[in-house]
Amino acid sequence: MAAWLGYLANERRASPRTVRAYGDGVLAYLNFLERHSGENVSLAALGEVSTGDVRAYLAFRRSGERPLSPRSVSQALSAIRAFHRWIDRRLGVANPAIALVRGPRLPAGVPRPVSEDQARGLIEDAASDPDREDWEVARDEALLTLLWGCGLRISEALSLTGADAPLADALRIAGKGGKTRMVPVLPAVRAAVETYVNSLGAGRPRADEPLFRAVRGGAYSPRHAQALMQKLRGRLGLPASATPHALRHSFATHLLGAGADLRSIQELLGHASLSTTQRYADVDAAGLLAVYAKAHPHA
Repeated sequence: MAAWLGYLANERRASPRTVRAYGDGVLAYLNFLERHSGENVSLAALGEVSTGDVRAYLAFRRSGERPLSPRSVSQALSAIRAFHRWIDRRLGVANPAIALVRGPRLPAGVPRPVSEDQARGLIEDAASDPDREDWEVARDEALLTLLWGCGLRISEALSLTGADAPLADALRIAGKGGKTRMVPVLPAVRAAVETYVNSLGAGRPRADEPLFRAVRGGAYSPRHAQALMQKLRGRLGLPASATPHALRHSFATHLLGAGADLRSIQELLGHASLSTTQRYADVDAAGLLAVYAKAHPHA
């Protein structure tokens, strides 16, 4: 188990959150197999796990004391498949039956971006908060501008260090699965980050320190960013879907609405599959239909 988790973290370069989720999922799977069979699960036994065994486990997770949602069940199955692929390749214990198990059907997720006016409102409200120090206000404005202007995931934005400032014309971002992409930096984004760094004075981050820092020192975390967005959307009357990640969705849909092609947006977002990016075309089409229905005389 430890060797597999090490493989995920070091070779697959999965995020700590993914490693933890996969580890917990496979541990629950192995514990279920032990109870299900009444004996310890050996490597040989893992090669003999049937489709019925896996389906029984998934059914158990959906109807237990804390039942999983269909999406979480699908993620649990992904962890099981990844684990069995690893013991096949590294330990020579194959189990073709695992590939035959199908997860629950999931509705296609539709991104929920904020509008251009809402994005501007969030940034302007963050930049005019009287309850924060000047450097905190500059930090919040810079972070939100970076998320919307470059389409970064919050983890990607918070992985920047002092060595990245001042921002270059393009950022080299290591995204999910270690996939690297180049993201152009708009002048407004560069200016916002420069204002933030200058506001720190002598306390500006060293090359190896996080660019965005918390009030009590240390790195600014995704949880801090989520709390910031929760406060801002409460003041602006925005829905709960207005999260840090919604600004990344907005980056994509606003580019698409301005005429950018899906392939370019795919590269900018770092999506491995064009089908993932295709969801933004659905959002844009929905927006066009809404405008049409509102504006047309016969609507």
